[in-house]
Amino acid sequence: VQLQASGGGLVQDGGSLRLSCVASGDTIRIIYMAWYRQAPGNQRELVARIQDDADGTTYYADFVKGRFTISRDNAKNTMYLQMNGLKPEDTAVYYCNARTRNYNYWGQGTQVTVSS
Repeated sequence: VQLQASGGGLVQDGGSLRLSCVASGDTIRIIYMAWYRQAPGNQRELVARIQDDADGTTYYADFVKGRFTISRDNAKNTMYLQMNGLKPEDTAVYYCNARTRNYNYWGQGTQVTVSS
């Protein structure tokens, strides 16, 4: 599985961005996909996750609940992260992640910078 993330950029406090992650390769084996982020000096942390089930079950970290929305378009093998109400503390490199039964895949990361 290969992952290509895009959509990062520079926005002001309170602004919005939409990240995209296109999956290719053996995508049928993907169990769930997720967004992680890593700020300088910090560990990589889970932002949101969406399962490959009929309901598209989602999970959000507390620090993004009510502001971020994860979604997917199976026809396009694409996952999205709509980020509203961005704060300076959301500044980080955002990584796309996909998991199969046996493997864990990462995209290259996209920088999100929120200015105050």
